[in-house]
Amino acid sequence: MRENEVKLRAIAAITAVRSGAEEQLVSDLLGEAMPASFVVPAGATAAEAGCAVLEQLSEPLSALVNGFLLAFDALADAHDGGEPLETSEQILQQLALVLSQEDPAEPEGPEGS
Repeated sequence: MRENEVKLRAIAAITAVRSGAEEQLVSDLLGEAMPASFVVPAGATAAEAGCAVLEQLSEPLSALVNGFLLAFDALADAHDGGEPLETSEQILQQLALVLSQEDPAEPEGPEGS
């Protein structure tokens, strides 16, 4: 699937969520952007197979993220251009604050990670 087609899937998924579509439809739209199968070299070790799969996933995942960002940027520009009570930046900051309070940071492990 070409990069623009993957971006379109991301935009379609956002549109579906906003229109009240079922989770399965959204999941299917996003799943269509992922490869149906992967090429792994014969005799590859587990690490080599994992790297091969990750390499093949990185491009479509990157395109999905770019599609989400493109859609958000267009929506934020339209929202902020209408003299809203709160800018998209303020809304995102509030969301980040709420999320940070819902999922407190895990204490560091013995490795100091």
